[in-house]
Amino acid sequence: MRVAFFLLLGKAAGAFKEMAVAYRYGVSDVVDAYQFTMTMANWLPITIVGALSVVLIPVLVRTRYEDRASRARFLGELQGWVIAAGTVLAVLTYAAWPWVLDFAGQGLPAEARRMSEQLTLAFAPAALFTLMTGISAARLRAHERHINTLLDSVPAVVILAWVMLAATAGDVGPLLWGTLAGYLIQSVWLLWLAAKADGMWGRPRLSLASHQWPDLVKAAGVMLIGQVAMSFVGPIDQYTAANLGANANATLGYASRLLSLLLGIGAASVGRAALPVLADIHGRGDPGRARSTALKWSVLMLLGGAAVTLAGWVLAPWGVSLLFERGAFTAQNTQTVAHVLRWGLLQLPFYFGVLILVQLLASQNRYRIMAMIAVANFVLKAIMNQVLAPVMGPAGIMLATSMMYALSYACYVVVALRPAPLAKTSS
Repeated sequence: MRVAFFLLLGKAAGAFKEMAVAYRYGVSDVVDAYQFTMTMANWLPITIVGALSVVLIPVLVRTRYEDRASRARFLGELQGWVIAAGTVLAVLTYAAWPWVLDFAGQGLPAEARRMSEQLTLAFAPAALFTLMTGISAARLRAHERHINTLLDSVPAVVILAWVMLAATAGDVGPLLWGTLAGYLIQSVWLLWLAAKADGMWGRPRLSLASHQWPDLVKAAGVMLIGQVAMSFVGPIDQYTAANLGANANATLGYASRLLSLLLGIGAASVGRAALPVLADIHGRGDPGRARSTALKWSVLMLLGGAAVTLAGWVLAPWGVSLLFERGAFTAQNTQTVAHVLRWGLLQLPFYFGVLILVQLLASQNRYRIMAMIAVANFVLKAIMNQVLAPVMGPAGIMLATSMMYALSYACYVVVALRPAPLAKTSS
């Protein structure tokens, strides 16, 4: 419930930010450029954080019971490698962006491409801040402290303020500087909170002396395969939308961000809270209880998602109008975005239901089967994008995502119904 409350506040800030962007820019080249750059530049940092967090949180939960010197050494090494990797990733993002535009953004208007190049001044360093934020958030979640969920809204709040206070909004300047400042503030703030939770900063060091690394690297490598596959969903959507014509990215972006409000408030709250709890139950030698708890919650989440889908289908035009229809965002834009949103709502029951099962399998260290399911999801998504988008436009992209989550839920249920194999005793 704490996580849900924090998410509600954070998503409200995100909604206000989207309202401000819609008011200032409407459906335009600026929003096309921002949506494209945000998705393409963030996909790799978010992929790394997603894979590392899932395998890192159970390790950090176990590390809480070790001596202070061992914990400090591991946290310092973790911080050092994250900072090094983030710096390299930021430089590569900026250097490779012209190639990204030539390959994935060739369908964007020339003005949107120019603005996207400018936005990399914010999103390249944001790669470093995202990795640092992800590690700090994992440290907090290992202590079952979920303030990071509220602080996810910091970039949105800063962008909101910058956009609304800007004297002019004809270019990407307010979005650029708001993004850069927001990610920086969020990263520093979470690092400070994580240090308080652990009782130490974890002085960065580039070494691999801690005993946690062999198992962590092996698990992260397997998990990263699945995360990389799933992470390509966002760029594929942007590539597909960019080739549908002008403003398809913007339309898809508005619908996706409104959908993310619904996904986050209900499902993400349970998912974020569940992993440390299930890992603790499993670690105490009660895997049967962890499995029954997760399956029960999964069914409840599936039913809750179905109810939200029915309500959302009816209320979609009203919701889009309430949030976006002002300034440069017209009534015709409302109808277009609402149509796309409705097809995206079909993913809610399956997304809600699968999220808790993902945490169950992660707590059981069943990363290989998770990676296999993720690859299957990606293959289905890539195929259905090509089949549905030319026929349905951006709505087809949303329907392909819904089909992907339906497959994911079916696979996870089949796996979760079978007890996890007993862990081998280490020599």
